[in-house]
Amino acid sequence: MVVIVIVIAAVVVVVGLVVGFVLRRPRQEPGIVGFRKHIDALSPESRQEMKDRMREQQAERPDQTEGPG
Repeated sequence: MVVIVIVIAAVVVVVGLVVGFVLRRPRQEPGIVGFRKHIDALSPESRQEMKDRMREQQAERPDQTEGPG
């Protein structure tokens, strides 16, 4: 009887560890989707949008200097 309880407990622990590792691992997108997102992030249009946003933020905060002075 004690052996059965130990075996069941061991199985529960192993299943719990497997489920924990599977849920904890970061999900990866299919190769082509990840590649396309990466290329889109590097595109000139994307970089220009980021530059424009940074300029807008800097224009909203004129009290900050750009460098040590």
